[in-house]
Amino acid sequence: MAFDSANMLYYLDILLKHGNFTKAAKDLYISQPYLTQLIKRTEKELDITIINRQTSPLQLTEAGRLYYQYLYTLEAEQDKFRKKISQYSSNEQQVLRLGVLSSLGTFLIPLFLPDFVQKHPNIKVELHEDTPAKNEEKLLSGEIDFFIGQNPETISPNLTIHPYGKHRYYAVIPKSSPFYQAKTFLLEENSLSIKQLLKEKLILTTRGSAIRKQIDYLIQQHKIDPTIVLESNNIFTVVELAINNAGITFIPESIKVNPQPDKFNLYPIPLKLLSLDYFIAHQATRTLIAEENAFIQLFLTNLAKDIVVQKK
Repeated sequence: MAFDSANMLYYLDILLKHGNFTKAAKDLYISQPYLTQLIKRTEKELDITIINRQTSPLQLTEAGRLYYQYLYTLEAEQDKFRKKISQYSSNEQQVLRLGVLSSLGTFLIPLFLPDFVQKHPNIKVELHEDTPAKNEEKLLSGEIDFFIGQNPETISPNLTIHPYGKHRYYAVIPKSSPFYQAKTFLLEENSLSIKQLLKEKLILTTRGSAIRKQIDYLIQQHKIDPTIVLESNNIFTVVELAINNAGITFIPESIKVNPQPDKFNLYPIPLKLLSLDYFIAHQATRTLIAEENAFIQLFLTNLAKDIVVQKK
């Protein structure tokens, strides 16, 4: 190819993001004529039309989509090769790519990653913060090396799962709820009916999230027609809405909240009703190097140590 595939992929991404050559060129810090001629030269070389210039915003043609997928696959394969070959090079620092949901990473990553970095200074850890579904896709395609998540029951059989163990969910019960108990932050387990809580006004994460899937399962089990007043793809937004009297919500223990018994209660959901299981996963066909096995072991052992301490 006349132009580097990684750069071309990046240029196409920016062009599709803005939908026109002028804005894309400005974002890329190049001239609009240069970007236009670059696309035209590539189209001439391939003997296809990549960009449909009759649409606004600009879009890929059918042939353009095939070319884009080719560039994407080529870059992913080159990245995998670079990672594999780096372990044999004394001059290149090895990179370990880790996918995790941002809110979950806030809780879990500090528990083990600093220890790993200290013990393995030759390894650079690269965080990919994305949704669980996207991180699973990236892991299967080789874009990342590990994926940390919760509740592995629906994870692809092509992945090897290393689970940590079951942990708790809590209901956030605001002052506006009839179940609120004044001057008490943490309520006693089994003191409330989960069915009655689910009948209250609910603030939930959007459908498809790991948390929402479990709450939906509970709702179906109890045959409830829920009153969902608000949804958000940001768990921290959901928590703040609940605390400020918009409704009841449910959060995993990874979401830390400041005790404010004058505003809300936390009710521990019995593990037999609702639980989460932290895990770390990698491709089942991969042969792990020593540092990667150490990474997994630190995840499991440090979580066991630190979470127990936090619960005391």
